[in-house]
This record gives sequence, C-alpha cells and structure tokens, in this order.
Amino acid sequence: MATLIIYALALALVQFWILPASLNLKNITYLLSNRDDTVETSVIYNRVARAAANYQESLPAFLALCLLSMHMGVDLTTTAMAWLALRVAYVACYTFGITYLRTIIWLGSLGCLVSMALQLI
Repeated sequence: MATLIIYALALALVQFWILPASLNLKNITYLLSNRDDTVETSVIYNRVARAAANYQESLPAFLALCLLSMHMGVDLTTTAMAWLALRVAYVACYTFGITYLRTIIWLGSLGCLVSMALQLI
C-alpha cells in the first residue's frame, strides 16, 4: 500500500507541476516570475489545470483511506490500484478532450473510493 501512496504522490507531481510547466514553456518568464500578471494559456493547458484541481479534491480521501487500511490491516491494494489507474486515464482523457469517457472514468474512480471506505467498515 505504501508503494501505491508513493505512486499517487508521483502522479500529483506530474499533474500539478510537470505537465503544466511543460505545456506553458512559451511563458517561461512568467513561470519564473512572481506571477503578478496573467498570461494567455492554451486549451490543453487549461484542461490539465482542471484535471489537476479535480485530483486535488480526491487525493486526500485516497491517502486517508490508504493510511487507514495500513493501520487497520485491511488489504485495499486491488481497489487502490484501480483508483490510481483510473486517475491516470482521467488526466489523459481530460487532456485530449474525450468527454463522455472521462466522466465514466471519474465515476469509476469515485466508486473505488466508496468501495475502499466500505471495505474498512
């Protein structure tokens, strides 16, 4: 389970910093500044930013459930791996504008969180 927590945090690093920075290289001076002004960004950059915001909303619940499972000795590895795989697929779908599949994937990841919680009861 600890490995999955590390993978989830690595995905956070990719979604919060690496993808946005790599998609915004044309504004490198902005990225190195205090960011007092606004800059024009691409549609894909905006999608990645929205996917990252969504990930920020679900990551704390995932981490809490993983830590509880480790503390309680409940094996949630399969469900946690499914959640992580769905979150990777979610950012890919969001980035490339695949709307309906993205929603189904989001529902699946939410279902994984609910399943993890129910397994702890």
